[in-house]
Amino acid sequence: MKTNILFLLFFTSFAFRPCLAQERKILDTIFANDQKNVALFFPKPIRQGITGSDNFVFTYNREAEQYFGLLQATPGKESNLLVVSSNGSVFSYIVKYKEQLNQLNYFVLTSDTIGNEKPVVIDESEINKEELKERDKTYYYDNFCSFLVNRTQRIGRLKKRDQNIVLSVENIVFDKEELYFVIQIENKSSLDYDVNFLNFGIETRQKGKRKSSQTIYERPLFKYSMPSKIREGDTEKLVYVLPKFSLGDDRRVILELNEKNGGRSIKLKVPHKYINNPN
Repeated sequence: MKTNILFLLFFTSFAFRPCLAQERKILDTIFANDQKNVALFFPKPIRQGITGSDNFVFTYNREAEQYFGLLQATPGKESNLLVVSSNGSVFSYIVKYKEQLNQLNYFVLTSDTIGNEKPVVIDESEINKEELKERDKTYYYDNFCSFLVNRTQRIGRLKKRDQNIVLSVENIVFDKEELYFVIQIENKSSLDYDVNFLNFGIETRQKGKRKSSQTIYERPLFKYSMPSKIREGDTEKLVYVLPKFSLGDDRRVILELNEKNGGRSIKLKVPHKYINNPN
């Protein structure tokens, strides 16, 4: 009897050993649909999560940092999901629509990160701390703006056209403590457009019989890919980064594009509702 028990224990241990030895498959593609929530649990709280296409929606708590987010999708082409955690770890996945889901919960490991948003820096003792902080911020702005420029998401129809020059705001995105304005300039004319300036202002409209307005111009924290010239037939995209703010119904944003040594100037007005409800 004792021999049989020892044999049984040996057999059980041997039989299940291959299962324990199996390696975890690296998570690179996530499937979702519009019927169920697919939950992603991360090792650190989520600070930012963005999908590359409108038919995928990733929701997470922006007010209080939490470890999980929910993904849903509608039929359409595959896209990507970029997630940045509170410690700067970056996670990237391909996301696809699938009618029948085999998995609804994903637990992400620290080892799944593709890198960190902060670059590997030189000896901090040799650099002024404020300068180091500014370099890190510029690096983050540059990478996040590059991501937004290549994204297809739009916030609404915000466009002004004059003499075949089209100025539009494609997207307004809130991240951390800043608002990102994705701006597009199209030159549909037969002449090159030399940019003199693109000013960003907040206009306050006075109510009453004598209607008037006052515009206060703001200096962006960061400008990404600001062109000096838009050649005939070309389109340029750029991003203005500003500290987060909200507007009352008597105020709106003004974008003023001015041509150097030319008369093709455009003013685009952005209502307060778009500022108060960014992506």
